[in-house]
Amino acid sequence: MTARLRQSPTLAILAGLWVLLVAGIALLSPGILTASTLTTILQFSSILALVSLGQALVILAGGAGIDLSVGGIVSLASVLAMMAVSAGLPATLLPLACLGIGLALGLGNGLLVTRLRILPLIATLATFYVFSGSAVALTGGAAQSGVPAAFTPWGRGALAGIPLPFLTLALPLFLVAGVVISATSWGRWLVAMGDNERSARLVGIPVDRARLIVYGLSGLASGAAAFVSLAWLGSARPNIGQNLELTSLTAVLLGGVSIFGGRGGVAGVLAAVLLLVTLQTALLRLNINTVWQVGIVGALLVAVLVADALTTRRR
Repeated sequence: MTARLRQSPTLAILAGLWVLLVAGIALLSPGILTASTLTTILQFSSILALVSLGQALVILAGGAGIDLSVGGIVSLASVLAMMAVSAGLPATLLPLACLGIGLALGLGNGLLVTRLRILPLIATLATFYVFSGSAVALTGGAAQSGVPAAFTPWGRGALAGIPLPFLTLALPLFLVAGVVISATSWGRWLVAMGDNERSARLVGIPVDRARLIVYGLSGLASGAAAFVSLAWLGSARPNIGQNLELTSLTAVLLGGVSIFGGRGGVAGVLAAVLLLVTLQTALLRLNINTVWQVGIVGALLVAVLVADALTTRRR
C-alpha cells in the first residue's frame, strides 16, 4: 500500500507531462499523431521497459546498486543466442537461450558486487564494455540474420494497435513485479535493504543473496529484451543495446525510484518509459539529430538526480 501511495503523485506528474508533450506535438506537427505512431511508440517501449524493470529492482534494493551493463547484455545475449541457433541449437529454444544468457551475465554482475565487493558502478561499467565489445567483436559489427520465421509474427504483430511483445510480455511482467514488491515478503526485503541495509542485516534479511538474485533478474529482463529485438527486427544487431543504460536509468529515476534505494515502485517506471519513448519518437519524426536526443535524456537524468538529492536532504 505504501509503495502505491508513493507512486500516485509520480504517476500524476508523468501523466501531466505526457499530455503536455502530446499537445506540443499536435501544435508543431499534427501529422505525427496517428494510430501507427502509437504502435511504434509501444513497440520501442517494449525493449526499454524490460530493461528498465530490471534496472528498477537493482536500484530499489539499495547498496549503491546500479546496472550499467544492461545495454551490453541485450546486445551480447541476442548475438550469442543467434550464434547458438546457427551452430545447431533447435530454433524453438531461442527464447530460452536469450533468457539463459541474460541470467548468467546478470549473475556474473551480482557475484562481482556481492562476493568481490566491487562498487556496482565500477563493476557494471566494466562488464558493459566487456559485453558490448564482445558483441561487436564476435560479429565484426554486422547484423546476424536468420531469426526463425516462427517468432517474427509475434515480434511484429499487434492486437488493437498494441504490439504483442508489449501486451504479452512487458506489461504482464510489470504487473507481476508490482505485486511482488508490494505484497510479498521478498519485495519488502528489497525495500528494507534499500531503506537501511544495516538494519536489514540485523533483522536477518539475507542481503547478499537477495542482491545477487536482483542482478540475476536484471540480466534476465535484458535477455527478454534481447529476444524481443530478435523477433521484431529479424536479426541480431550488436549495437541494439546502445544507450539503453542511460535511458533505462533515466526512466527508473523519473518514475519515482530513489537513486539511494528503498523508495518507489514499478508503475511509475513504466509511465516514464512511455514518456521518454514518446519524446524520442517525436524528436525523430521532427528530424532532430540523435545527438540532441541523447543530450535531452541526459539533461532529464541530471534534473531527476538533483531533485532526488534535494528531497533526501530535506528529509
